[in-house]
Amino acid sequence: MAVSIVETDDVAAAVHHPAGTPRATIVLAHGAGGNRDTVIMRALADELSARGYVVARIDLPYRRRRPKGPPSPSTSPADRDGIRAACAFFRVESDGPLFVGGHSYGGRQASTAVAEDGSALADGLLLTSYPLHPPGKPDRLRTEHLPSITVPTLVVHGSTDPFGTSAEMAEAIALIPAPTRIVDVEKVGHDLNPKRKPTPALTADAVDEFLMRESGA
Repeated sequence: MAVSIVETDDVAAAVHHPAGTPRATIVLAHGAGGNRDTVIMRALADELSARGYVVARIDLPYRRRRPKGPPSPSTSPADRDGIRAACAFFRVESDGPLFVGGHSYGGRQASTAVAEDGSALADGLLLTSYPLHPPGKPDRLRTEHLPSITVPTLVVHGSTDPFGTSAEMAEAIALIPAPTRIVDVEKVGHDLNPKRKPTPALTADAVDEFLMRESGA
């Protein structure tokens, strides 16, 4: 496996290249407090690349503008445009399907972009620690776009995640009118700590068994 760096006006990424012919391409965006080099992003990319996937860990536009701090709601459309640019850039990396997603905020913006663009953007969606609602505020659900998602969707969720219980997540994902699967990882929180649980392997298993099959690969 080799890792290369891409830096253009529209795309900033660390790209994990598998040995041999890649099976598919996966574009992953980071959470609100991090960047493409967070522990879970690197662990997922390493595991997925070892299974034969090209994985691009991208920095979202707000993170490229400033190295620290959370995103602003006013700039989320620009972050979605950054995801779109990355999908277009990396689609040529394999002859297989392209999946998009990310961790927490990155997954939220990727899912919104897929709801807006459909399968023209990606063939499947991979969400880790989707931030269903702010901690302690279950009435503020981030579900309005879910019924517009039309591609297979895989969700990896920690059972102690304060951004949504397992039951809340199952109810929300049921709003998606496309094939879905939830991987519920016991006794981990929002960071999906890969040092405590085999989250990357569980995620890669589900990509192999669910996203690849449902995308027709």
